[in-house]
Amino acid sequence: MLTVILIISVGFGVAALIGGVAMIIRPDGGGVAEDRLSVLTGKKRQKAMGEEGTSLLSNTTLDDSKSIADEVLARFGNISNVMEQADVSMSGAKFLTICVIAAAIGATVCIVAPIPKWLLPVFALVAGGLPVLWLMMKRKKRMAKFNSQLPEALELLSRSLRAGHSLAAGMGLVASEMHDPISREFGRAFEEQNLGVTLEEALEDMTVRVPNMDLRFFATAVMLQRQTGGDLAEILDKIGSLIRERFKLAGQIQALTGEGRLSGVVLLALPPSLFAVMMYLNRDYAMVLFKDETGRMLMGAGLVLQFVGALVIRKIINIKV
Repeated sequence: MLTVILIISVGFGVAALIGGVAMIIRPDGGGVAEDRLSVLTGKKRQKAMGEEGTSLLSNTTLDDSKSIADEVLARFGNISNVMEQADVSMSGAKFLTICVIAAAIGATVCIVAPIPKWLLPVFALVAGGLPVLWLMMKRKKRMAKFNSQLPEALELLSRSLRAGHSLAAGMGLVASEMHDPISREFGRAFEEQNLGVTLEEALEDMTVRVPNMDLRFFATAVMLQRQTGGDLAEILDKIGSLIRERFKLAGQIQALTGEGRLSGVVLLALPPSLFAVMMYLNRDYAMVLFKDETGRMLMGAGLVLQFVGALVIRKIINIKV
């Protein structure tokens, strides 16, 4: 029975690892809006990837020496952005060390336990990917919370402008009146302005820290208003209303695609469930998949097809609004 549990865990773990690593390595989306913001502010963003403390408010070290982990992180510098977006207060090198230790533990379990040794790389990859999966889940949760708070923050900014306050003062009001994570991000932009950073640079920094398309719309609207004029309070009200309508439409789509999502869960859970039943009813018959070379190839092909099927189903039911 332990073998059944381990095999099922390997299948889902490999899928989670590949998805998590792909999300970390790939660049953030929304390049068109970000390029537009860069043009409006008169400069292009030049980020030093893999360097700790990219903000003026972050703690920095003056150590010129680089460890092996730092050299590796230089090639996957986007992980530093992901950790900042997930609000994980540790260095990228430390996180990489945790992943390596987890992979070593997974390999050790495969060596000690009565498990086919050809599964050792799989166990190491799955165990090493668990911290990555945790990081991506934490980031996704924080970004979703920020997105849900944004309409209220824009309305608060709009009321502040109508009351005669400046935009910077309105951002400080958002930082003091609302909850994390939006209060922290707006408060950080507010403090940057107090330290002499221009509003354009503070907004651009915030759009880099928070890869949210609605936030980029807000930043672009502010830049355009400063160049061409207009009623910024009314613009912010319209952006907030638009975001709320998108939330409403997304909820309707979520309800309409519920059947498809449930079908996907059933289809993905059916093969490992049937395999578990086979192991319970006729263990010798099912173990041929591990003892025979053809069986091992079929197991590998099955895991790959499961992952491909999950991607296809996700593509079908994941409708962007």
